[in-house]
Amino acid sequence: MTDPKSRSRERFAAHAHAYVTSESHAGGEDLEAVVRLADARPEWVALDVATGGGHTAIAIAPFVAGMVALDLTPEMLDAARGLAAERDVAGIEFVLGDAEALPFPDASFDLVTCRIAAHHFPDVQAFADAVARVLRPGGRFVLHDQCVPDNAAAATFVNLFERLRDPSHQRSLAEGAWREVLRRANLEIEAVEHFEKRMSLETWSARQGCTPQTVTQLRELLADAGETTAAWMAAEGEGSETTFTIHQVVIAASKG
Repeated sequence: MTDPKSRSRERFAAHAHAYVTSESHAGGEDLEAVVRLADARPEWVALDVATGGGHTAIAIAPFVAGMVALDLTPEMLDAARGLAAERDVAGIEFVLGDAEALPFPDASFDLVTCRIAAHHFPDVQAFADAVARVLRPGGRFVLHDQCVPDNAAAATFVNLFERLRDPSHQRSLAEGAWREVLRRANLEIEAVEHFEKRMSLETWSARQGCTPQTVTQLRELLADAGETTAAWMAAEGEGSETTFTIHQVVIAASKG
């Protein structure tokens, strides 16, 4: 059986370009919130974990003295490097590495960000602990990820729905669960913001190269969702016009 990290690496290697061009990753109010809550300073050194297409690193790089973009997948780093060159953003160091075992000395960074990626990590506590380790005292962490409702059954449904589309999906957490993960890492939460993104099922599934059979299954799951889940996902339309809502949370925390 393929381990979760190898599965992620394989899938993102195959679909790297799709994440560079993805509108939901490339910008929006959520990315603006990450940059705003990062409150970057000119003398800071920053790290973007699981940089993907590089959008967050590229957005923050002009505001800091040094920017490191880390990803598990070489092809994603190549794609992010290409996007940075295309946008004429220099000064980003691209590093291959694991979010749960960051390859940096203790207290290396003033700022760490991670955007729309943590739901792929097998051990989010190890990830948060690693972030806390590489942050300098007083350093800032801004996490942005998909979230699920507090209702356990609805949360399970949403995660199964996500995993059908992308088998490398591990688990999205509710806000309360993220609060506990960060507390255990001795990171103090300073701000929380929520966002909703309306997604086209066709576009969303195409980003992961889903077969027509899988798209049909996803559409059927949406149609069969229970009351709580249906209210959370808010599916609309039929056939190729089907849309639904993805909920996201942005949490800013600091290291004491």
